[in-house]
Amino acid sequence: MSQNTVKRLYLMEVGSVPAYDIPIVCYLVQTNDGQNILIDSGLPEIIPEDAQEFENGKDVIEQLASLGLQPDDIDTVISTHYDGDHAGRHAAFTQAQYVVQRLHHLDAASNPRYASIRPEWDQPLERIRLVDGDTELLPGLELIETSGHVPGHQSVLVRLPQTGAVLLTIDAVPFAVGFTRDAPNDDSNPDAAATHASTIKLLDLVEREHIKLVIFGHDQAQWATFKKAPAFYA
Repeated sequence: MSQNTVKRLYLMEVGSVPAYDIPIVCYLVQTNDGQNILIDSGLPEIIPEDAQEFENGKDVIEQLASLGLQPDDIDTVISTHYDGDHAGRHAAFTQAQYVVQRLHHLDAASNPRYASIRPEWDQPLERIRLVDGDTELLPGLELIETSGHVPGHQSVLVRLPQTGAVLLTIDAVPFAVGFTRDAPNDDSNPDAAATHASTIKLLDLVEREHIKLVIFGHDQAQWATFKKAPAFYA
C-alpha cells in the first residue's frame, strides 16, 4: 500500500449567492512533499451578465495570499467541472496542471453553458490532464466520477492523517438534504437518473469507507460549522 502523502485540507469561501444564502467555495490540499493542489477556483473576477445572482467575496487569489501562496505556487488545479462558480479563476494558475474528466472537457467544447468563462478553462491541452472515471491522483487524494449535475462532474476524496477520509461532494450533492437513497422528484433536472446514481455511489462509498466527514458543495448551514482558512484540517 502506497503511503498517504496528504497533509492538510483548507476550506475557502470565495463568494456567495446572497438571495439564497449559498456559499461559493474552493479547497486547497497540501502534501508532505510540498505540493499545493487547488480544488476549483471559484467565481470570475468580473461576474458575467448571465450570472448576476453571484457575488464575489475574498477571492481565491486573496485566500491563497493569506496562506503565503502566490498563483504560481499551485502545482495542480482539480477542476470538478467548468461552471462559472467553480472554474472562474482557472487562468490565473499559469504553472499548474489542470485535472478534469475527459467526458466533461469534451462536452464543454461545444456546450454554451460554459461559454462565458471559456478563456479560464480552455487552456493548452499540454497543461490539461484528462482522466477517465475514478482516479487516484496521488496517495490520499482520489477523484470520484459523479456525472449528473453535468456530464463528467467529479467529486474528491481526501484522506487526512488525523481527520481521516473527507468526501467533497461538490455539486454531485450540493446540500445535505439531498444525500439520501430516495430519488427526488426533480423535473427540472434532465439528468435526474444520473444524479441519483452518483448520489448512491457516494453513499455507498461513505458506508464502505466509514467516512465521518462529508462536505456538501453549497450547504450554508453545514458550512457555518467548519474551520475555514487560514485554519485547516490535518
